[in-house]
Amino acid sequence: MEFCDECGSMMHGDGELWVCQSCGAEQPKDPDGNYVVTDAQEESEIIDTSDAEDRGLPTTTAQCPECDNDRAYWYMQQIRAADESETRFFVCTECEHKWREDDH
Repeated sequence: MEFCDECGSMMHGDGELWVCQSCGAEQPKDPDGNYVVTDAQEESEIIDTSDAEDRGLPTTTAQCPECDNDRAYWYMQQIRAADESETRFFVCTECEHKWREDDH
């Protein structure tokens, strides 16, 4: 499984590329990698942020890289191995741009 470096969504295989169906990012597959490709994410893995305000996501002070707004909704999700920390995701309260913050 590959996850998008931009938004954290699970990527889908398309020939020699991994393609994110959420944000459109692409990255090449490792030619020596051994991958198991699935058709879709399980419903329990998908977080819908299209109605972040209605879902009651908390807000915080965070600078949007797209519009410079200083407020964002946020949530945390485990996307790496269980022994690694969770990743915090942000959704701008103005333009709804999505980005993530890793602890590295």
